[in-house]
Amino acid sequence: MNNQQSKIRDITYISLFAALISVSSYISLPIPPVPVTAQTLAIMLAGSLLNYKQAAMSVIVFLLLGAFGVPVFSNGSSGISIILGPTGGYLFGFLAAAIVISLLRGKKNNIWQLGAANLIGGILVVYAFGIPWLAFTTGIGIQKALAVGAIKFLIGDIAKVVLATTIGYSLYKRLPR
Repeated sequence: MNNQQSKIRDITYISLFAALISVSSYISLPIPPVPVTAQTLAIMLAGSLLNYKQAAMSVIVFLLLGAFGVPVFSNGSSGISIILGPTGGYLFGFLAAAIVISLLRGKKNNIWQLGAANLIGGILVVYAFGIPWLAFTTGIGIQKALAVGAIKFLIGDIAKVVLATTIGYSLYKRLPR
């Protein structure tokens, strides 16, 4: 594959996953202060299927779209106020998560390694960014932020890990590298 074809492939993957992450925000259950969306599933898939640069760029494109007013955040929201608001830490956690998952999954398409990568990146990394930011922006403290921004979402997030791992494992070997 020549350099031009490689660039086209990269742009295609980045665009496709930025769109997938954006569309997944509309699959949502509005549970204040942090809605449940399918975005974490899309983030896990980006990390599961793309190299770390492609995964990072897909999330950056998504974040920039939202920052500039395209309604790609949960429930069709957008703007800097969302990024700086209570859920902003989760949004930046998405970027770190996609990179971490991509780096941890390895190159051998091992389902257990991919599952561990999705668990660490898709849950722990996202929460590591989201919980402190939620606590800071709302003034509710870390314990309350953990309760309202993580604990009640764990079962759903674990289900997303299983789903992303299963889908990612199946699709990884089919994508041109």
